[in-house]
Amino acid sequence: MTAPTPQELELRDWLLEQAELHGHAVVTVPEDAEGAGYSFSVGAWRRFGIAEAVVLGLPPEHAQVLIRAYVDRARQGERFVPGKLYRDFFDGVPITFERVFKGFYPEFFGSAFLLYGKGDFAALQIVLPTAEGRFPWHHDAPVGFGDWQLLLTESGRPESWEPGVNGP
Repeated sequence: MTAPTPQELELRDWLLEQAELHGHAVVTVPEDAEGAGYSFSVGAWRRFGIAEAVVLGLPPEHAQVLIRAYVDRARQGERFVPGKLYRDFFDGVPITFERVFKGFYPEFFGSAFLLYGKGDFAALQIVLPTAEGRFPWHHDAPVGFGDWQLLLTESGRPESWEPGVNGP
């Protein structure tokens, strides 16, 4: 393993500072040729033992609010069940959660490895529907929506529940 660069050490210090001040930091990665932008938490696992969260395809200012709300509620003891709909985050817009496959950790939680060297942390993806209520796995979701909001499971489909049976 190589020694961290000065920039990595500076980022690590910022992540630790934010985790101490706010319980977590939110890192935002902008959209690029590979796909949608995304935001994720760093430090919630370290501070409170709650899963880090990632949300794809949401504007950064909304993603930060959503992640902050998730961390605040989770640190107060609320547990979020994958496949269950939660309507009290965004004015009745339902969201759900799915466990993130560890194979996605390096790509979607890269800077978290500055705190968790070997990737030893839990992570949940916060999944939102379209304005019409379609989730990425729905057969009538808009073309490309599943690519815009990838599901970060090994199969790319819900794995913690069966869509339409015991989940959305």
